[in-house]
Parts: sequence; structure tokens; C-alpha cells
Amino acid sequence: HLPPASPLLPRALSILGTTGLTAYFGATRVAAPVGPGDTVVVSAAAGATGAAACQIFKNVLGARRVVGIAGGREKCGWLKAELGVDAVVDYKAPECKGAGGLTKALRKACPDGIDVYFDNVGGDALEACLRLANNRARFVLCGAISAYNAQTPPPGPPSLPNAISRRIRLEGFIVLDFAKHFGRAVEDLERWLAEAKISSREVVVQGLENAPAALCMLFEGANAGKVVVRCFPRGEGEGEGEAGGR
Repeated sequence: HLPPASPLLPRALSILGTTGLTAYFGATRVAAPVGPGDTVVVSAAAGATGAAACQIFKNVLGARRVVGIAGGREKCGWLKAELGVDAVVDYKAPECKGAGGLTKALRKACPDGIDVYFDNVGGDALEACLRLANNRARFVLCGAISAYNAQTPPPGPPSLPNAISRRIRLEGFIVLDFAKHFGRAVEDLERWLAEAKISSREVVVQGLENAPAALCMLFEGANAGKVVVRCFPRGEGEGEGEAGGR
């Protein structure tokens, strides 16, 4: 239990909460086995779950190459400079528009194809990764944010038949599937934080009245890391445990 003024509270809601747990189980269980010969792609890589997954794949599981898909120079720069991903694809760049543009960019970033895809967005990114998947690739279906606000159901990815010919495993999950293992997972995440194998970034929005705007940040791609809303006044006892603030 943490007091309301604890500087660790945002972290308890991010890397040590459901965000970190989702990345943990998606990477260590659903994507398994991941080894030193694997190329891994993570979409929404600058989001809270994606950023954690990138670090687990690279620094804990030892994937040979980790490629992040994110939007904008700032996010892509953060992924390379601070999280250590091997390459990034900026889906907002003109040359990366649509499934065709993403496929070209990912082919350059993943010259040996894709062994693991951690999918947080669906849509064009999923289609591009299906085109480039290696035999027996593992696709972790964690989210589909590209379709959450769609007025009509989007069509399925045209390259889905590749899952048959290439024997791709596509598996969806929710973090509660692994609830009985939460304790061990949090211990692992705490140890990896202490060993600097993973890090956490939080954007703290002040005031419950700003919660709707904070929620919109997720769908606008305006945040890098976890967005949390502080519902109490700032206290004098708070330290510098936040990576961002508003």
C-alpha cells in the first residue's frame, strides 16, 4: 500500500501495474519461445505497454533485433536513445502511409523477416507484419487501437492466409488470464527495474477534471509512456519519481 503522496504511485499504476504485467505475460508467455535469433516487432512501441514489451524482449529475453513502430520523431528518438531498440518505423512519415508503406519500411528494418509481432494496433501494421512473417512466427494480439473508433467494422487483413502457409501462431490474451502469477511477475519486474534492464516513463495529468483530456491523449498518440491522472493536490512530500507532469 502506497500513500497518496508517494512518488512511486505512478509507477505502481504503470510498469508495476497492469501495463507492465500485460507486457510481461505477452512477451514471456504468449510469444514464447523468444531467443537470440529472433527479430521482434512491437507496434505502439512508445505507449506504456509497448515500451515495456520492447525492453523485455531486448534486455531480458535477449531477442537479436527489436523494432518499434511509433508515431513522430520525438517518440522514435526516445525509443532508440533511451530504450535501446534496434530500429524504429515512424508510421506518421509520408513514406510509411498505409500497409504498403509500412511493409517497405519494415522490410528494411527487418531484413531477415519477423519472428515475433507484439500487436497493439491491428490495421495496417498487422497486415504489414503478416506479409513479412517468417515460418512459425508468433503474433501476440494485445490490442487493436486503430479500429476502436471505427464507425464500421474494418475489413480483415488481406494477408491473413499467410498464417496457414507459414504456420503463424496468432494468439490473443488479456492480462487476467495470468492473475495467479501476478505476484511472481511483479517481483521479476521490480528486479529488472533495479538491474536497469527496464525503465518506466509516466505522464502525470493533474486533476480529475482533466481525466477526459488524458483519455483522449491515448487515441491521439500524444503520450510516450503511461498516462495517469492525479486526483489529489500535489504534496510537499512528493519527490522526483515522475518522468513527466502536467
